[in-house]
Amino acid sequence: MFSSVLIANRGEIARRVIRTARRMGIKAIAVYSDADQSLPYVHEADEAVYIGESAPAQSYLDSVLLIDVARKAGAAAVHPGYGFLAESAGFAQAVINAGLTWIGPDPSAIEQMGDKIRARNLMAAAGVPVAPGSAAPVADAEAAVEEASRIGYPVMVKAAAGGGGIGMSAAFDDDALRSAFDTARSRAERFFGSPEILLERYVPHARHVEVQILGLPDGRVIALGERDCSVQRRHQKVAEETPSPGLSASLRSRMLSAAVLAGEAVGYRGAGTVECLVDTETGDFMFLEMNTRLQVEHPVTELVTGIDLVEQQFLIAAGEPVTFDASVPVDSSGHALELRVYAEDPKRFLPSPGPITEWSEPSGPGIRVDSGYAAGTTVTLFYDPLLAKLCVHGSTRAEALSLARSAVADFRVAGLKTNLPFHAELLDNPEFVSGDYDTGLVSRMRQL
Repeated sequence: MFSSVLIANRGEIARRVIRTARRMGIKAIAVYSDADQSLPYVHEADEAVYIGESAPAQSYLDSVLLIDVARKAGAAAVHPGYGFLAESAGFAQAVINAGLTWIGPDPSAIEQMGDKIRARNLMAAAGVPVAPGSAAPVADAEAAVEEASRIGYPVMVKAAAGGGGIGMSAAFDDDALRSAFDTARSRAERFFGSPEILLERYVPHARHVEVQILGLPDGRVIALGERDCSVQRRHQKVAEETPSPGLSASLRSRMLSAAVLAGEAVGYRGAGTVECLVDTETGDFMFLEMNTRLQVEHPVTELVTGIDLVEQQFLIAAGEPVTFDASVPVDSSGHALELRVYAEDPKRFLPSPGPITEWSEPSGPGIRVDSGYAAGTTVTLFYDPLLAKLCVHGSTRAEALSLARSAVADFRVAGLKTNLPFHAELLDNPEFVSGDYDTGLVSRMRQL
């Protein structure tokens, strides 16, 4: 096992990685920008290095700077967290070229899965179900209209190099498609540096379900269960749970097998996630994308399996055996929920930056809070406004829901707006409580 790791990230995920690193006796080296110097993770790391201005391009996205910091600090490995450079094949290769251990999959797997069109084609060739869609980038709006006539309306317009729901939109006719295409292309260029666009068949009543996979040092790929991520606003996740209340045992088994097949197709190593859409009307599922990193919502899988996924990432990267018996299906127990607590208006979901004057987290059996902030810190507009992840674990879904309601009521944040009132509303929403919901739930709640 390597002796030290540089965490090329910030906030709650940096704090999360630090916790496991220190438990394993690995020196945790953090990096921070001007905006983050007072955050908890900076003070909890064994060492923290200032890397520059608040703007990500001058700090967390500067790969040359990060590798130089890692070398000077004596780091033996680099953990990218999620976001920023976590899915940059170029950064992963640069880390390896610098003689450091990359905590993640091989750069080739990141590259293959980073282009959604290439990923779709590869998965289809491997026998993984994919939605009808583009086999090549769509050149312009008129070509998109022609492609849509082949696929069939409605269609989803997506950035081929994108993620996080940025720039995605559904179109139900030619005029709407032309407008959506131009908007998506502009955003794709601005956010991802590539204007390439793809179209996929849009499933109006779908669940968004993902499978956690681990690629082991011996080449095997295993699945650690699924997570339901259907509670979304503007195609971005707000709450997740496991197991998914919308899957039959047969469908779950088929999805887990397909996810393993997807990992094997790219020689996957480390922690990754295969995201799928489930058509609630037909019961069919289809590949959406593969995230070649640790997911924001990984805690719910940890809660039901008892497996520390960051620890497994470290062990796999070091070529060591994982901490559980990977030769048999992993047992899971109970039900877990994650509620993403954002600094945002709970009605319109617009960012609400500012100083935090009060911070009091709920605690007790079955409650876990992965937070990035504390009283006296400030949320800025430079980064995603995620404050914390409130997670609960109960023996049943009903018990988890009850525990979540109490935890939300006990979570105190003052000085800025948060979406905690939204979560309180969600947990009492009859559709959500029933478990029979889809990705349109939040839109129906807010008429977005």
